[in-house]
Amino acid sequence: MRKLIILLLLSPLLGLAQDKPKQDFSFSLEQAISHALEHNYTVINSGRDIEKAEKKKWETTATGLPQINGAVDYTYNIEIPLNPIPAQFLDPSAPEGEFVALPFSPKHSVNARATLSQLIFDGSYIVALQASKTYLEYYRNYKRKTDTEVREMVINAYGNVLLTEESIAILERNKTTLDKTLNDTRETLKNGLIEEENVEQLEITQASIISNLNNVKRLRTISLNMLKLTLGIDLNDDLTLTDKLESLAQNNMAAALTGTSFSVDNNIDYLIGKNFVQQRNLEWKLEKAKALPTLAANYNFGYNAFDAEFRFLNSDQKYYNYQSVGVSLNIPIFSSGMRSARGQQAKIAFEQAKTQLTQIEQQLKLQYAQSQSEYEFAVEEFATKKNNLRLAERIETKQHTKFTEGLSTSFDFADAQRQLYTAQQDYLQSMVDVISKRAALEKITSTK
Repeated sequence: MRKLIILLLLSPLLGLAQDKPKQDFSFSLEQAISHALEHNYTVINSGRDIEKAEKKKWETTATGLPQINGAVDYTYNIEIPLNPIPAQFLDPSAPEGEFVALPFSPKHSVNARATLSQLIFDGSYIVALQASKTYLEYYRNYKRKTDTEVREMVINAYGNVLLTEESIAILERNKTTLDKTLNDTRETLKNGLIEEENVEQLEITQASIISNLNNVKRLRTISLNMLKLTLGIDLNDDLTLTDKLESLAQNNMAAALTGTSFSVDNNIDYLIGKNFVQQRNLEWKLEKAKALPTLAANYNFGYNAFDAEFRFLNSDQKYYNYQSVGVSLNIPIFSSGMRSARGQQAKIAFEQAKTQLTQIEQQLKLQYAQSQSEYEFAVEEFATKKNNLRLAERIETKQHTKFTEGLSTSFDFADAQRQLYTAQQDYLQSMVDVISKRAALEKITSTK
């Protein structure tokens, strides 16, 4: 009973100890990128892939280094096997052709030995050492590719959160303005100066704004959680973004990449493609190396003992040592064309990898031209959407004045409002496009 009371008293404390404390994060875009490159889950595992590749390289290297193995064998003959010998060996008077069966094995025996082996020459081992270096280089390049992709993901996710925040702010301002206009219009209706459809038209617009506002708030939560996931932080933690959407867009236009030279040799996808070609080339070399002789040496040393009873742990037990040294030479002579067929397959795979690398090179050049064009278009669209927003604001202001003075219908005013709301969202989206298209272009031209 006392133990139960203690557990009940300690259970709240245990619960607090198990709960992860909530953290508060505040990041600019560059700070968010730096955090993700260290804590993103995919980045962490890609770093572990490099560690595994380094261990794999050492595993391959150790294959050609001295190997020492030890073993201890113990045998207990439950029923000793009998071996026939001519009876005349024991009794000269025994008839010729008669045999007697005698046990020649001890009841107990033990053998302790150690073997030292050393590979002297093996062409496959030399190729394997080269392959281990290529294997490690591949994962280093893949880590770089992961970092580049995560960087782009953070930029896009960060921009999407800012987009929802700006959208919420604009929609709330629009709602405040519309609520006032709607209240004024209702008062005018009470005085019989306008028709009821004017109020109804504004109510339709108000319902649409409220619906959009609620939807964008939900989208902000989803976008923020997606950013947290990309950053590698807990979804329950608080995250504040310190950069503003318009300032990021302006910064991305200030340092435009238009006209920047592009070399596929620095692109990470091209480097990974080269790794693949090297791997296929080494596989071809490996098949050719299998036709070469292999040479290995070994040294054996051990002790054995035997007795009619188990007394091997006694100090007076006799042990007999032995040792030997040997060399093993294996020469492939004839395989009915099997090795040749495997070599031809590896050669074809090597040629396929080279062709694939050429295809990657051409695709990257095309992607660069396309990304550069899309980025330039995004910059142009930003200027266009910004100008359109100013025009839409002026038109909406004029229509609002005409509507309140009874010089314009509610339909004309509602049309001007919709045009303004669309221009606002287009302007916000154009800023996000500048940021995301710049990130896509940087991804292709990145040399880090």
